[in-house]
Parts: sequence; structure tokens; C-alpha cells
Amino acid sequence: MTCVNALMVGVDAGGTGTRAVVATVDGVVLGRGQAGPGNPLRHPCAPVAFEQAVGAALAGHDVSRVVAVGLGVAGITGLRLGDYSGSLARLGLACSFSAYADAVTAFAAGTASDQGIVLIAGTGAIAARVRDRQVTATADGLGWLLGDRGSGVWLGLAAVRSIAVHWPDTPFAAAVASHAGVETVDELLAWGNRTTPDQYAALAPVVCSHALAGDPLAQSLVDSAATELLRTLDDLGPPDGPVVLAGGLLTARTPVSAALTRALARRSVSHSVAGDPALAAARLALPTPVEPWRSP
Repeated sequence: MTCVNALMVGVDAGGTGTRAVVATVDGVVLGRGQAGPGNPLRHPCAPVAFEQAVGAALAGHDVSRVVAVGLGVAGITGLRLGDYSGSLARLGLACSFSAYADAVTAFAAGTASDQGIVLIAGTGAIAARVRDRQVTATADGLGWLLGDRGSGVWLGLAAVRSIAVHWPDTPFAAAVASHAGVETVDELLAWGNRTTPDQYAALAPVVCSHALAGDPLAQSLVDSAATELLRTLDDLGPPDGPVVLAGGLLTARTPVSAALTRALARRSVSHSVAGDPALAAARLALPTPVEPWRSP
């Protein structure tokens, strides 16, 4: 049994950062920590980031009360549990440790159901069918060069492409140029060919803010992103459970999430918005049932 006053730790490890939470078993967050990239396929130092984030979250807490550690991770196919055993030992954690695909924890952050679909749009984009804590099918998630349609990278790249083809005299075009630090089309092309996916993704808020301000080009890009995300959802086939929206573009109040929500409503598709995937990872790893905690 798990003690009601015990603690649980959850970690959300992605390509741009690692976030950890320590919480009571009924979900009250007591501490948080952050560290660098946590995708083990792309970042060999992912276990180090895991240890740093968890250590920061646990600061000031009794580690002997931690009964479970759950890790939701991008690039789970590159994860070796043994790489994390040293981190757990150095942190003083002798409890159970479970790892899940980030799509599973994102899904669990939006529903208590054990099957359904999660649509994630942040830096990248993917839809996944989840059943019994496993991903059984995916659509897109191909990376920014081959796919990730409707993602933050896709939106930023579409903005640069559109302005490079026809540079309008608008505040939106000026904002994109300012972000890139350029003044001419030739300079924008040079920047676009040497920039990184993260820099393209950083343009997504620029597109969204100008769409909200009424810029027609920005609004058309937002509508196209929502259409692409809906197409990715369709590629998985009819939902067999709840649909959960996750990732920064869909969990925040962005014009992309608004456009997608309207499209789902027209189809009478109910959906929920994911909460904290790190907390969801902790809950998935938590042993059951729960009993009162007694100090040793």
C-alpha cells in the first residue's frame, strides 16, 4: 500500500528541457525543478538533466517519503533505464521507477480514461492513439524537415517563407524581420537557411499575437496550422475514447487552439486540455492503494 502522506516525483523530459515535480499522493505540488534537454535519443546527457531537475524539486524534502518516480520522455526508444539508476541512487531514491512515452503522460494529463487519442502541438506535432499506457499508433511526429505539420516550427517556417516570397509593409512582417535581425529579403533568406528549428518555433508567438491583432497573413497561417493538426488527427481514424489536446500551442489560449477547438466543435468531437504531464507521470507510477503514512 501507498501512504497518504507519502510523496511522488514526476518528470517531463523533452527536447528543449526537463521539468520535475514533487507532490503528495493526492496531487498537491510541493516542489519544482528544471534542467536542460531530456530526450535521450538526441541528448546523451539526458540522465544528468533528469538528476538536476529532480534534485531541485526535492530540495528541502525527505526523500525517504518518496514512493514512486515517473518519467515521461520524448525519444523513449533511446532510453535505457540503467542510465538513470545512478541518478536515483545519488538522489537517495530507493523507490519504484517507471518510464513512459511523453504521449502517454500528455494523454494522462487530460483524462482518467485508459484509451483514446492525444494531439500534441508544441515545437513539434504528433497525434497518438493510447491504450493501457502504451502508444499503439501515431500520425506525423516526423520532425520539422519531413512533417510536424501545424507545430510551432511549422508556423514559424511558414511565416518566413510567406514573407520571403512577398514582403508586405505590415507590422507583422516587421516583427518577423526584427526577430531574425534582418532588414531585406536576401538577409531573411540567409537567416532562414542557417537558423535552427528552435529559432523557427520562437516565431510562433509572433504569428499568434499578430493574428489576434487582425493581420490577415498571420491569421491565414494560424488557420492553416489548425487545418494541418486536424488532418493529423484524422490520419489516426475515428477516436476510440476521449481526445486530449496537449503541447504549448494547444494548452495555452492561442489562436491555433481556438481555431482547432472550433473545428472539433463543428464535428461534435468532445475534447479536454492536458494539465501538467510531469504530475501525470508521477500519478501513473504511483503504487495503489493508499494508506495513512506513519513516520518510522
